[in-house]
Amino acid sequence: MSLQWTAVATFLYAEVFLVLLLCIPFISPKRWNKIFKSRIIQTIALYGNTWFMVAIAILVFLLIDAFREVRKYSVTEKVDLTNNPTAIEHIHMKLFRAQRNEYIAGFALLLCLLLRRLATLLSQQASLMASNEAFKKQAEGASTAAKKYMEDNELLQEKLRDAGIEVPEAGKKGPGPQEENKALKEEVKTLKEELDTTKKALHKSDSDVRAMKKQAENLTVEYDRLLDEHSKLLATSDKKSD
Repeated sequence: MSLQWTAVATFLYAEVFLVLLLCIPFISPKRWNKIFKSRIIQTIALYGNTWFMVAIAILVFLLIDAFREVRKYSVTEKVDLTNNPTAIEHIHMKLFRAQRNEYIAGFALLLCLLLRRLATLLSQQASLMASNEAFKKQAEGASTAAKKYMEDNELLQEKLRDAGIEVPEAGKKGPGPQEENKALKEEVKTLKEELDTTKKALHKSDSDVRAMKKQAENLTVEYDRLLDEHSKLLATSDKKSD
């Protein structure tokens, strides 16, 4: 096996080990998420996308090259080599190596994609589990608060009963929400009508006030005119008497 295919086979074995490690059932997604968020993994992940694309490109190139080698040495059925057994063995050996390399490159490429997908799914599952726990704690807190309010309400009702104040029983239901909404709408409608009536009365009062003010101004002007005429008449009568 050449150096490049030895490296690809080693990479394949490492991928198999990591896939089996990620599939271990007793390691929870939270633990994996903590490992993924560790400083070392985060440092590696800074260039992880670039490395992933480079690895995918190399594996695709090697897979294409292995597929080409398989096509190249699949000539035993087309070429008659019965008179040369050594050539047949050589071609079969080359074909076997090409097929082996093709499987190694193909499985390495598949496991590379599978590893990335597994890591993403584990991180998402850990986030969903954390959100689920948060919602569960929030629901438990709301349930505890509602229970406490109910206990306080019962205690208050008992105190009111001890004080001689009638408290409606829990079994007796008051008007439903629809009836309450209807009553509120009617009350709002009545208040709007009263407001319109008040606005009209206020407008009429303002008109009356303006009219009376104008009339008072006219009376003042007329009074001043009469005073002037009276003063002129007095002055005329005084001259005649002299």
